[in-house]
Order: sequence, then C-alpha cells, then structure tokens
Amino acid sequence: MFTKNIKKVETESKVNILGAAPKVPPKEKGAIIALSLVFATVSIIIITGIVSWFGAVLHLSRNAFDNERAFQIAESGIDYYRWHLAHDDQDFQDGTGSEGPYVHDFLNKTGDKVGEFSLNIIPPVNGSTVVVIESTGTVDTNPEVSRTIRVKLAKPSFAKFAFVSASEMRFGEGTEVFGSIHSNGGIRFDGFANNVVSSAKEFYDDPDHSGAYEFGVHTHISPTDPVYPNSVPVREDVFGAGREFPVPAVDFDGIISNISEMKSLGQSSNGFYQGPSGNRNYGYEVTLRNDGFFEVRQVRSLESYSNSCRTTWQEDWGTWSVDRTRSASVYPYPENGVMFFEDDIWIKGQVDTERITIVAAAFPDTPSNRKSITINEDVLYTNYDGQDVISMIAQKNINVGMISENDLRVDGALIAQKGRVGRFYYGSGCSPYNHRNVMTVNGMIGSNGRYGFAYTDNTGYDLRNIIYDSNLLFAPPPEFPLTTEHYETISFEEVY
Repeated sequence: MFTKNIKKVETESKVNILGAAPKVPPKEKGAIIALSLVFATVSIIIITGIVSWFGAVLHLSRNAFDNERAFQIAESGIDYYRWHLAHDDQDFQDGTGSEGPYVHDFLNKTGDKVGEFSLNIIPPVNGSTVVVIESTGTVDTNPEVSRTIRVKLAKPSFAKFAFVSASEMRFGEGTEVFGSIHSNGGIRFDGFANNVVSSAKEFYDDPDHSGAYEFGVHTHISPTDPVYPNSVPVREDVFGAGREFPVPAVDFDGIISNISEMKSLGQSSNGFYQGPSGNRNYGYEVTLRNDGFFEVRQVRSLESYSNSCRTTWQEDWGTWSVDRTRSASVYPYPENGVMFFEDDIWIKGQVDTERITIVAAAFPDTPSNRKSITINEDVLYTNYDGQDVISMIAQKNINVGMISENDLRVDGALIAQKGRVGRFYYGSGCSPYNHRNVMTVNGMIGSNGRYGFAYTDNTGYDLRNIIYDSNLLFAPPPEFPLTTEHYETISFEEVY
C-alpha cells in the first residue's frame, strides 16, 4: 500500500514537471483578451491607413500621368495647326469654313484613341500677322483632367529697326535713339544709342569732312574715334549696347512696299483712292480723326517765304507748310486699311483703334513726278498696345515743313522710298522757324537718302528722339513688307 502511494505521487509530480499548465484565475484571462483586441484594432487601423495611402498615391500618380498626357495632347494640337498654316497660311478655320472650336482625336502609336484636342483659332486683326491658337487636351481615361495651351504665332516684318537706311548717315548731338539702327553705308553717331548701331561698311570716307577712312560706325564725341584700321574703342557713353560692323547689308528694296500694288488696293472696293488734286492745287491735307472717319481737303496755297529765307542748294526746297485749303470731305477709314493719294499730302490728327497705311505716289514713276508726305502737326495714337498702327509711305520724301510744331510728335512707321526722311534747311532768314525744340518719332524710320531733322549750325530740332515701336515687328501696318512667309512662335503659355 505504501509503495503504490509513493508511485502515484511521483507520477503526478512528473506530469507537473513536464509542462502541464497551471490553472489561470478568471481575472487574468479577461486582460489578455482585451489586450489582443487592442492590438487587432490598431493593426486594422494601420493596415487601413497604409491601403488608403497607397490608394491616394496611386490616384495622384494616375492623375499626374493623365495630366502630363493631356498637356502633350494639347501640344500636339499646336503642332498640328502650325503644320496646317504652313500649307495654308490664310486658313484660320481648320479647313472647315465654319466657326470653331475644332476637335480632333488623338491616337497612340497602335491607332487607338487615347484622348482629343480642341482648337480655338483667333485670326489676325487687319494689318497684323499675329495668330492666337488655344489648344485644350483631354484623355479618355480621365475626362475631368484637361490642360490648355495658348500660343501666338506671327510673321516678322521688316520693321525690326528703329532706323534703317541705304545711305551714309549722321546722327548729331542731341539725338537719342531707343531701338536698333542700321545703314548699308557708314554711320557717324554723336548722340546716344540705347541699342546696337550697325553698318554694312567696315570703313568708309565720311562725306562730312576730309581725311582718312573711318570705321563703319564711329563717333566724333570727345575723344574722337581713331581712324581705320586702328583698334575700335569701347564707347559706352555713345553706344549703350555696342556697335557692329561690317554686317550683312539689308535689302532696302525689299523693305519698301510695292507701291503699284498699294494703288490697286486703294482703288479696290474696300480701300481708299484719291487722284491728282488738279493744276490749281498743291495736293491734299489729311486730318485723321478718332471717331472712325478722316477728312480730306485740297490744298489751295502754301506759306510764302522771304528771299532771305530761301535756300537754293536743296532740291524741292520750299516751306512745305499749308496756307489755305478748300472745304473738307469726310470718309470712313477703309476696310483694308490702305489710303492711296496720287499727289503730295500733309498729314495730322489722331487715330483710335485704327490700322492704316497712307501712301503718296504718282505714275509713271519719274524723278520729277514723285510725291512726298509732309508732317507739320502731331500724328498720334490713342492706344500704344498695338491697336493703333500707322505707316506713311512716300514715293519721294517724308518732310517736316518750315512752320512745324515746336514740340512735334509722330507716331508711326515713316518710309521714304526713293528720297529721305527729314527737314529742309531753314536758316536765320526764316526766323523763328529756323529753331525748333523737340522732334519725337515713335515707330520706325526707313530712309533711302540721308536722314536729318537738324543741321550743324544748330538749326532745326534741338532734340531728336526716335523710339522704336516693337508692335510693328509682328503686327505691322496693312501691306507692310514681311521678312518671311512662315509663322514664328512669339509666345507660349499655359492657360489656368
């Protein structure tokens, strides 16, 4: 009996030693379950957050991908219409003959449609070459995503200089030019140039004095430039942006519009044409108005002059100032912007949202028959953002007459096809008109012959300001000559 009991005790002890779990009190079991639930809840929250984060990242990535694709599709719309204009530069309706927008499918390389672009084309205004293209790209997988690009294309005109000439030029002290200057001859520049001054000549014989050859662009502002072939000094006090010579010559003949074509445009149903004024008249006085109309008067007589005022060494010298006119005829500005006068004309006044080209010329084109334009009073824009543009093209000269405003401003492009832009010499016998104060040209000047509004004896305009109007480059006046028939991109922006 005793032995069996010992064995039973030993067996129970072995069971406990080998790992039989002791009984847990009920309170400890509840704590473990609660802790497990906390850990499970936290794990679910973390996993849910990670899944949500991955979903958001995936959504953002997909949106970014679709956004970039929409931008590329919009770009393809711009490229497409550039190609279209290269084949038909006057079609601004996508070959449909109707108003836009114009929607095109965008296909991937396998020919599947993945999106589309919608084009809005804004054609040039009268006389401008600026075309505005707005292209909106969308993707089929995410129609809510779209990108819009606005591009301006234009054909540059020859009006890229503040001043350009085929002849030798001299700019005296008191001249300040804002814009580039070029001459196919040499240039003596004694004022201040804010932009580059260039010449097609490496050196030349300055006609204003004797001596050795001088640089193609030189100055006599102290200290006077050395003569050719010495080293060219840096003269930032005169040439604010430097000087360049020799450079390729400008095709001046190409700058000048074909005047015979201008006459045809003036005589067309949407132009304006005025024939010769008659034997008893001297031409026409044209008054520009800012209400959509202009006035034309026949000039009956010009201002007289004394013998002491008379100058004999200048061809066509005269006062070039209107004395009496006949009554005015009033006309609306022509639709095509071309106003052609087959006689000498005097221009004054102000325009508002008008783009016009005024021509004075007569045929047959012989030296004795060529016509000039004279400006003695302000010719002004109302808007200086490209809405107003005037070009004045004379077969012979662009004159400023004797009785001209003391502070004269001319807004526009001045072109003297076979003469010069300037003022005749009015000496002391013409007092008080021999001395004028300030002459400002806001636009550009193209002069075949030698330009000038002042003389070395300090007569003429004391101060001459030539300010380049950059609007003329891509939005020139009607029928102004262009440098190319191909469009160039002048601005690129995304529309938000």
